[in-house]
Amino acid sequence: MSELPIVQKTYDLIRWYVPILNRLPRDHKFALGDRLVSGLYDLLEGLITARYARNKLEQLQPLSAKLDILRYQTRLLFDFQLIDTPRYEYASRLIDELGQQLGGWLEQQRRKQGA
Repeated sequence: MSELPIVQKTYDLIRWYVPILNRLPRDHKFALGDRLVSGLYDLLEGLITARYARNKLEQLQPLSAKLDILRYQTRLLFDFQLIDTPRYEYASRLIDELGQQLGGWLEQQRRKQGA
């Protein structure tokens, strides 16, 4: 089975983002940073689990909320001036692309269930 683009993109986001998050100042690393890292790993696990699930829709729907949380947490990093503008824009763009791919996968699964 070939790799799903959304899984690879999530993997790439983790590889890029986690080293940055691990360098956050101590007072933010153990609160916001750890939550972001956990959320990223949860998202990856959820996508992989959904890939093999019989009822994919049931697995995918909660991942939209996880992605939205990551989006807001990333914005907080920027608002707290913990990441610079280019990094914020790059992370936001990747998260938006993941959202589009997840939305497409959700729509595909809704059509399948309705058919």
